Amino acid sequence: MKASLLENKRMYQEAMGRVEELTKNVPSPASPEGRELRLLIHLLQEYEDRVWVASDLDPIDAIETRMEQLGLTASDLLDAFGDKGTASKVLNRQRGLSLHMIRVLSVRLSLPVALLIKPGHASAHEQTLAAEPVLPYKRSAKKKARSH
Repeated sequence: MKASLLENKRMYQEAMGRVEELTKNVPSPASPEGRELRLLIHLLQEYEDRVWVASDLDPIDAIETRMEQLGLTASDLLDAFGDKGTASKVLNRQRGLSLHMIRVLSVRLSLPVALLIKPGHASAHEQTLAAEPVLPYKRSAKKKARSH
């Protein structure tokens, strides 16, 4: 494959296919195939940074897509999620991504942080919680008495 800027999804998919071919028997970094592999990975990353962040892609959809591409399961990413229960809640949109999760997933899945911090599709329960204040602020009786 002749390397050039990836301008559309077809070119992206061709580059992904070539990366899969090259990684069946990982070449030496100094070999022509090794240099081609490094270049393709760079071009794929540039395309994903440009297209995925600009799109309306949901962070969880991006994580699931990348997991599928890399053949990973939630168990493979426990260093990001902490445990299987949390991973399940995040991937089922019952819990948001923490700062730690965003940092680890960005590196492990080569996803831009800007994509992962975008608001996802909140559940009806999360929307209700966000819309209603928990408790209004009130001064305690002791503090009122002291301030007078």
